[in-house]
Amino acid sequence: MSTSAADFNLRIIEEFRANRGRVGGEFEGTPLLLLHHAGARSHKERITPLGYLAEHESYVVVASNGGARTNPHWYHNLKARPNVLIEVGAETIAIASREAAGDERKRLFGTLVERYPHLTEYEQKSGRVVPVIVLTPTAMARLDGRTAVVGGASRGLGRRIASP
Repeated sequence: MSTSAADFNLRIIEEFRANRGRVGGEFEGTPLLLLHHAGARSHKERITPLGYLAEHESYVVVASNGGARTNPHWYHNLKARPNVLIEVGAETIAIASREAAGDERKRLFGTLVERYPHLTEYEQKSGRVVPVIVLTPTAMARLDGRTAVVGGASRGLGRRIASP
């Protein structure tokens, strides 16, 4: 990632955390989450801000990479290690990730395009089928000095756990 992209993401992350999940500017009004993931090869911890679609008890994100011909690094990292944490609002939630396929992918991508029409252009520009990723709260918890929510407490389910 270029320094300018890393700096941009860092500003989004700081604003997200300072405002309990809300950011302004070009992302004002867009639901955002922070995806915690580790490099598939490097194992380096990373945080990536992503727009999402709430779908029942899950969160749906797209690996559009701004219309680039390749998938974003976080996509490969989730394929290697699907159980990660996300931050939504002021909560940290343990999730399991999976790629939507077939009719489910078509339905979810269609819903996303209704809200974010630029995704159609991204998919056309990229020359690839843009992956749709479903993030589902799970009982898995990786505590690293943070509080995690187990089982989707952000939607009134589950329970909060805290690190020692």
